Amino acid sequence: MPITLYIVRHAKAEDRAVFMDDHDRQLTSEGIMAAARMGRYLHRKAILPEIIISSTAPRAKDTANVIAEQIGYDPTRIRLDSVLFDGGPKAYLVALNALPDTMQAAMIVGHNPDVSYLAEFLTHQSIGSMSKGAVVSIVFEGLTWAEVSGRTGSVAFEISPKQLPAD
Repeated sequence: MPITLYIVRHAKAEDRAVFMDDHDRQLTSEGIMAAARMGRYLHRKAILPEIIISSTAPRAKDTANVIAEQIGYDPTRIRLDSVLFDGGPKAYLVALNALPDTMQAAMIVGHNPDVSYLAEFLTHQSIGSMSKGAVVSIVFEGLTWAEVSGRTGSVAFEISPKQLPAD
């Protein structure tokens, strides 16, 4: 039975100001709308992961919350992982490898360049820099989450908010 991972880059956030800690940046209204549109798109595709893991940064957490609301996932069940903010792609892999074998689908919401590097590492396909609010779906055939590693998955789809059809 295949397992599926949805990697999400947080939606558009406010620019970093001199007085602001990068961790604390918020989504812009445009980012909120893009995350909602992406969530509606995923809902139409009947995508409902069994777990959503997000960075603790407000822009990632809010992207996860908006998408969760749109797909029918209880936002209070989102697992926040502070290591995803600055831990590099390895932190994302550690979080995925710890998932129970009973889960068939997971979503992880985080930051560039880590999410783009992770997608390319897992698939050995050229993803490039994921757009803000983009989703890459990766399928792993015949593996457990603990076995997910480099070149073990294949891209099922990748889409950014700008590519979405009009609602």
